[in-house]
Amino acid sequence: MEAHPYTGAPADRPRLESLPVQPLLTAEFDADPGAVYDRLRRTYGPVAPVGLMGVPVWLVLDYREVLEVLKNENQWRRDVRYWRARAEGRLPHDWPLLAGYEVRQTMFMDDEEHRAARVTLHSALRPFQEPSTPQGWELRATVARYADELVGMLAAESGTAGFADLGAQYTRPLLLMVTTKLFGCPVELGDELVMDLWRMLDGGPDAGPATGRALAAMTRLAAHRRARPGDDLTSYMLLADPGMSDEQLGRELFMNAVYLNDITGNMVLNTLLEVLRGNAGVRRSLSAGQFGETVNRAALVNPPVANMCFRFAARDALLGDFCVRAGDVVSPSAAAAHQDLLAIGSSPMVGSTVSTRAHLGWGAGPHGCPSAARELGGMIVTTAVGRVFDHFTKAELTLPPDQLPWRTGPVVRGLRLLPVRYELSGRVRPSAPGAREEPVAVDTGRGDSHVRGMLSALRRLMFGNR
Repeated sequence: MEAHPYTGAPADRPRLESLPVQPLLTAEFDADPGAVYDRLRRTYGPVAPVGLMGVPVWLVLDYREVLEVLKNENQWRRDVRYWRARAEGRLPHDWPLLAGYEVRQTMFMDDEEHRAARVTLHSALRPFQEPSTPQGWELRATVARYADELVGMLAAESGTAGFADLGAQYTRPLLLMVTTKLFGCPVELGDELVMDLWRMLDGGPDAGPATGRALAAMTRLAAHRRARPGDDLTSYMLLADPGMSDEQLGRELFMNAVYLNDITGNMVLNTLLEVLRGNAGVRRSLSAGQFGETVNRAALVNPPVANMCFRFAARDALLGDFCVRAGDVVSPSAAAAHQDLLAIGSSPMVGSTVSTRAHLGWGAGPHGCPSAARELGGMIVTTAVGRVFDHFTKAELTLPPDQLPWRTGPVVRGLRLLPVRYELSGRVRPSAPGAREEPVAVDTGRGDSHVRGMLSALRRLMFGNR
């Protein structure tokens, strides 16, 4: 990146640093982020100055302005070195979100460096994207089999009717198992990884060490697969770019682990929640077997990433009612933008013109989720959601929707748990080591002990870190 001059803002426009900002992450935000976005929009317009863990940030609220930030790569950069406060040493040395942004990987690159890294990722993902390839067919079958195994284990642990947490007992172990399969990683690399990704994204006091541990795990995996190539994403990334170091590959795997486990997992849970809470549009799509449309409708209501990765102004620019100075940090809010989009769609002046595909769950613009990754993510979400309703004849929330516990932080708003009362189809048979009767609809044969070990370890972590 070339040296970057930070020009002065026009005299009649306030600087971000001079504005009195209110902290975004408050008890009110934890309880009802939508109300906070609405108040900020009424007070400031499409863009609002907020305090994020003690650091002033421009929060972009309206759909049009969010799209402008996401699509105009020349103006709104992803490289953290554009951040003026960082360059001038004005960030707290222990600011918890900085550790993640310091990881030099595709998400935080621009221009040709970014395009080259995306080509590598797309090339490595391509064999898994197409259902007609052996790798693609096997991955799809494996996702469905893992989902079925987890339902069979639920029947063994809690019975064919009872209570369950679809987060800890289904969604999170499923995504960890898929990561283990896709990345080609030994089981022992995976269990603590999910919690470290949570710690990093939620910006807790352990965010820096958690980021370091996750990176170290992915770097060990890169070295392992360089020595022992396999039919997995890690090995295919090395084939696509043989000059990639273990550290660089570890950083890319780290990025993909974030998306696969936390972001995709949130999309599964948010979709299940919208069905269970009675969202009419989501339920109609599900009843019609339109799983892609079901996911799109749920993502509009509750996107898996509430506030997307920072962008940094390359030069002074008007955004909303403010002049954003070169080097300022901007946070585009998908959750707030979706509120704006849905309000536009419900207006009698506009009519029902908003496409469900306009959601920002996969991002947008040059840094949007690559098409191959989007196809894979969509397949995992639709399979995970579909298998639940294949096997559950009844599922209802055991808490009112407004009392469900959420992970609320600067990036994601994800459910900590999704408690349900359920009844399983008669085709599902409990699965346990040594059981004489094999399951009919749920295949939990030779993989049962493997699945049970990962599930047991992951559930201990989940229940110990609420």
